[in-house]
Amino acid sequence: MMTLATQVLAVNDDLPIRTLLPVHSGKVRSVYWLTAEDSARLIREKNYPVAADTPLAIMVISDRISAFDCIWHGENGLNGVPGKGAALNAISNHWFALFKQHGLADSHILDIPHPLVWIVQKARPIKIEAIARQYITGSMWRAYSKGEREFCGITLPDGLQKDQKLPEILVTPSTKGILTGLEGVPEADDVNISRQDIERHSQAFGFADTADINLYEKLLKQGFGVISDALAALDQMFVDTKFEFGYVKGADGVDKLIYMDEVGTPDSSRIWDGASWRDGQIVEQSKEGFRQWLLNNFPDPDILLNKDRMPERAALARDNALPTEVMMDISRTYLGIAEKVIGRKIELSANPKAEIIAVLREQYDLIAD
Repeated sequence: MMTLATQVLAVNDDLPIRTLLPVHSGKVRSVYWLTAEDSARLIREKNYPVAADTPLAIMVISDRISAFDCIWHGENGLNGVPGKGAALNAISNHWFALFKQHGLADSHILDIPHPLVWIVQKARPIKIEAIARQYITGSMWRAYSKGEREFCGITLPDGLQKDQKLPEILVTPSTKGILTGLEGVPEADDVNISRQDIERHSQAFGFADTADINLYEKLLKQGFGVISDALAALDQMFVDTKFEFGYVKGADGVDKLIYMDEVGTPDSSRIWDGASWRDGQIVEQSKEGFRQWLLNNFPDPDILLNKDRMPERAALARDNALPTEVMMDISRTYLGIAEKVIGRKIELSANPKAEIIAVLREQYDLIAD
């Protein structure tokens, strides 16, 4: 019997895929590193435009919902949001294709066997969460309203209003992972850094040479512009977003900077509805709406905002099954913005896990029986 719970892919690290290494499971995606033989065979059979010895991985997205660094779940065994994974992948695929059309940069994706699956080439990530902002809101507004004016080495003028458009796209990078022994950079994940910090420690952050810092900023701003223009045509406002970059080896053996992870999705961005904004209302077309719901529905929001209260926060997420309606509301938000962006309806799998196994067995010969 098909229920909401069976439509959801909540556990994505137990697929019987032949792998080289243990599965790496993140908050939303799991990564299966293929054996050297399978990688080489697929590159040959599928004609992927990479060097013959490139390591490949299968990346499977789940429907899990994370917020405030915790995974949340619904009642009645609904351990994810119906359609969320398919929506995120569909949006990313659309933007990556648009970047290519605009001559920006490639992504790490080589093939899309199923709406929840990417085949990717191994990339060497830059250890920066590259954040670009077009409006002042969220954590930036909270700091600004308390009198802060300098953000990542950039000084903002006085007199800005909440949710106002900024004079120009602002790049406010933060650390991705904990880097040690770098002068001026706190040894913590997700702390703001300046352009000067990145230039001073370019190798530690993973840049092959300093010229690539300019390229990363250019790709960040241009990618932001491409998405912002496309969303504006749909009367949606691209507020802020997080990009990730890395290096891959091209077919010619030369390293090139690419976009990686996901781009312009409701998980990694804030998107506002244009018509509502003109009426003085903020209607979130992203995960931000869910974050706000959590802050409004638990008696002590400090647990969600204070990094020193992580054990209490983890207990909150573990012990509270959220109403089905909340999970479905997130589903409508994600599928709604995805269908707007790609211009067609997203059909949900009845049993995503069985479908993924079937396609990887029949068309890719990657299932370890």
